[in-house]
Amino acid sequence: MLSLTSYANKKFDILNEHKVFFTAEQIEEALNLPDTVAKKGKYIFYKKDSICVVVKKEDKINRVITFYPVK
Repeated sequence: MLSLTSYANKKFDILNEHKVFFTAEQIEEALNLPDTVAKKGKYIFYKKDSICVVVKKEDKINRVITFYPVK
């Protein structure tokens, strides 16, 4: 199951102000079919194309902490 924090939900608007547009589907795709996966402490970083999604696993829930554009 996928869950976004309130900050992750606000991140859509923050990035839109800077002309960077992502959809919830792109975030979900990055989690399901990542190009790379890296674990740092209690966080997992999923990278796909031009997006990086930071997730914290809580039981069986993937809680999206934030996401950001990458080159």
